[in-house]
Formats: sequence, C-alpha cells, structure tokens
Amino acid sequence: MAVKRDYYDVLGIARQASEDEIKRAFRKLAFQYHPDRNRNPEAEARFKEINEAYQVLSDPDKKLSYDRYGRVAEGAGGFADFGFGGLGEIFESFFGGSPFARTAQRAPQKGDSLRSHLTLSFEEAAFGCQKEIGVQRIENCPICHGIGCQQGTNPQTCPECRGTGQVRKVQQSVFGRFSHVTACPRCEGAGTVISHPCPECHGRGKTRTKRKLTADIPAGVDDGYRLCLDGEGSVGMYGGPPGDLYLDLSVKPHELFRRDGVDILYDLPINFAQAAVGDEIEIPTLLGKTSLRIPPGTQNGKVFNLKGKGVPGLGGRGKGDQLVRAVVVTPQHLDRNQRRLFEELAKTLPKEREP
Repeated sequence: MAVKRDYYDVLGIARQASEDEIKRAFRKLAFQYHPDRNRNPEAEARFKEINEAYQVLSDPDKKLSYDRYGRVAEGAGGFADFGFGGLGEIFESFFGGSPFARTAQRAPQKGDSLRSHLTLSFEEAAFGCQKEIGVQRIENCPICHGIGCQQGTNPQTCPECRGTGQVRKVQQSVFGRFSHVTACPRCEGAGTVISHPCPECHGRGKTRTKRKLTADIPAGVDDGYRLCLDGEGSVGMYGGPPGDLYLDLSVKPHELFRRDGVDILYDLPINFAQAAVGDEIEIPTLLGKTSLRIPPGTQNGKVFNLKGKGVPGLGGRGKGDQLVRAVVVTPQHLDRNQRRLFEELAKTLPKEREP
C-alpha cells in the first residue's frame, strides 16, 4: 500500500502557513498541473494529490485533526478518495468542465433493446413453432427517412459552431482565465441545424411504430427461457446498429405430462389385477399413442423408459425419453361381487409380516 506524502510537502508550505498562504500555494500548483494546461501523463495524478491536500488543509477542522494525528480523524468530516468523479466536480467548480469528460460528439450509438413476453403450449415449447408477436419500437421516420427535414430540404451547417459540434468557452476563476471545449448548445453537438422540420417527426428523425414480427421458437425451450431476436429492437442513433428484442418465454402446464429437462414424465394408473398378472396397455406420448407391456408382478412406482419419446435438445443435441411411472390404484368402491372375490383371494395370499 503506497504511503501518502505529507500534505504540507505536497503544497510546498510550512506547517504554520496561513489560510492565504495555503490558498496561494494551491492556486499556483493547480494552475501548473491542471490537465488542460499540462499534458504530462503524471500531471493528472499530481493534480489529484494537490487537490486532496488542499481539501484537508483549507478546512479548519480537518487541518486540526491532521496536525494532531497525521490523518483526518472520524468526525472531522473526512475527505473522499478523489477518483475521476471527485475531480470532475472540482474541475466543474473551478474551470467549468472536466478534462476527463468528453464533449457530446455524435458517435454512432446502438438502439435500445426491448423485452416482450410470450406464452407457449407444452407441445410448442417441446417441438418448436413460429409465433407472431407485436412490438412498439423506435424507427426512422418513414417521411424524412431519419433526416428530420421536410422533403426537399436538408440540414444546414450550424452557424454557432460552424459544423464542428463544439464551442470553446473562456471562464474566469480563482486560478485565472481558462478555456474549455463543450458541445455546441444550439445544435447539441450535431454540427447541423434543421430550419424546416419534418411534419411527421417534428425534426427528431424518429417515430414510435407498432410492428408485427414472426419469431422462430426453437424446439426444446422451457419455462423461463429467454430468446434474443438480433436487430429487432429500436433503431440506432447516428448510424449505430439497432437494438435487440428479448422474448421471455413461459410454458403452459400439460394435463398429462410433466417435464424434467428433455425427459417427459407420465404417471400411468393401473389396478391390482394389471399389476399382479401383467397387461398390454396403450398410453399417450407427445408423438401419439403407443403400446406398453406391463409385466406380471409390477410394483407401485416402477418406471418404464420409452427411448426417444421425450423433448429434442436445444440446438438439435439429442432427444430425451418418456419416463412412465406405474401407479397402482387401490379401489375405493367395490360392489358385492368384487368384494367377495377380493376376500376369497385374500384367503389364498400369504400375510405380509412385519420385519
């Protein structure tokens, strides 16, 4: 960790220096190392150090704490660790602008990205589909094509900045006269002005437009998946690319199936007789009905795996299975004959004993 220099040494003054001496020393050094005047790469850090010293020694409470303890004690107000943000405020106060702040030049900017929500059925998410969606986005004006002028006219060179988009201002401060460059207030940095604005967009060159888009939903998406449609957001500024459209997907539950990644889960209810002696049952899948053989002695919770009957993986990476779980259903209502048959069967079956 770097050790900070003594603040008195930084300003080049004695410890008994008066307020006027502190101020004069700061003004001289700040003028010398101000980045607008000093292009040395080390001037920036030096100016930061000078400011930090002055912030402490010009404040009676902070100065007293520093003289006693060699630092600013808590309760004396403290001082910020001057990064670019702190220096920016100081420059703004003293010189009318920060050397680190760039003027508002019209560089290309990407358009705003948009978000929308789309609900899919279970099958649409599993196998993919095309969906039509409505969006509102910023587009170039259809009348002036983004120029902002009436038809037959063009933007004119700004008379204030003569097309540069910048103006130089001179400001008097405690350090003397300083000049700094800012964005032209008349054209806002564009370098041109519009004398005859387009009646459709009122000179902005942009309009808010409703559009119908077709989204290709890939097979295998799931609830909570976010799909990005590149370039379907708002138009860019100053020749920049358009933004993107993000679709947040939700999937409706299915009345028969559940999903675990690329696998489909299905509970198959069977009765005691089917579980005991076996059966051949037709069951539903996402691809249609298929036959499943229940072997004799099937226990409750037994899982059967139907290969390839699940959901396609995103990007075509394989395919899941359908997992069929046998659920042995105990009858709740028996007629007299059914009850008699169960009672006779019970007499022939061994009693299950506790371990």
